[in-house]
Amino acid sequence: MSNLTIFTEFVLMEISSSRELQVMQGLLFLVIYLGALTGNLATVTVIVTDPRLHSQMYFFIGNLSLIDLCCISVTVPKFIVNSLTGSKLISLPACAAQIFLFLFLAATELAFLVAMSYDRYVAICHPLHYGLTITPRLCTQAAGGSWASGLVYSSIHTGAMFRLPFTGSNVIHQYFCDIPQILRIASSDVRFSEFVILAISVGLCLLCSVLLFMSYSNIFSMVLSMHSMEARNKALSTCTPQLAILLIFTISGIIAVLGPIADKASLSNLLTGMFYTMVPPVINPLIYSLRNREINTALGRMFCRYFEFPRTFFA
Repeated sequence: MSNLTIFTEFVLMEISSSRELQVMQGLLFLVIYLGALTGNLATVTVIVTDPRLHSQMYFFIGNLSLIDLCCISVTVPKFIVNSLTGSKLISLPACAAQIFLFLFLAATELAFLVAMSYDRYVAICHPLHYGLTITPRLCTQAAGGSWASGLVYSSIHTGAMFRLPFTGSNVIHQYFCDIPQILRIASSDVRFSEFVILAISVGLCLLCSVLLFMSYSNIFSMVLSMHSMEARNKALSTCTPQLAILLIFTISGIIAVLGPIADKASLSNLLTGMFYTMVPPVINPLIYSLRNREINTALGRMFCRYFEFPRTFFA
């Protein structure tokens, strides 16, 4: 026990020892991060500032964009700084914070996706009761419950993972503190408690999957029974973006959970981590703006107001 080393920092993955390549990958991640930041921030801004978008559906979309904005900010900035400075280290508190925030945001996003599916189910299958069922108060309660459930889940998960010190190794073969990598170097007691929590998590995810499947099955059954092509296209235009986001989130989650745990640094390991941490926040704003006519139009109005002000000022 006297020779036991307790680690207080971790060594993150390094793809290349070349300083030039490290700077290039840092700049590439910076461009991707700024793109995701701009897209999600624009979506949140236009929903908050445009009165035409102050409805229940866009309330949920705004929260989802805020989650994506925060989610990509949890892991990518640290990697950018490490790449540009040539560092590979991350402290134990920073590592725990990354895992806590990532779990918190992922669990919250899943809860919001379930709430959004119910919102679209009521809007399409029971349109006459929509105003009475999906009230602003219910939306606020659903949002508060989603954020609170994510907070509770992440606190339990992170507390169980970091309740014992790390003594075997401090090398993480990923560009951020990935849960499978932390479990790989954790003690057997921590792994056992985590497997119990993960089993419960799988059960909760299956329950959410059943609710999502039921909602979208009823939605598409109703859409296919519509005789009016205009009504069918309008219904599809409001639910297909959310369904696309759900599919991206599901695929990312499957890759994160079922992907192989790497024993050494590799490019495929980096690309796997990039997919489930960076692709959803980058793709989701594009889905909103390209598939949602109201948001696309509101963005146009917002940019027109922004560029019209200088011309009026100098006239």
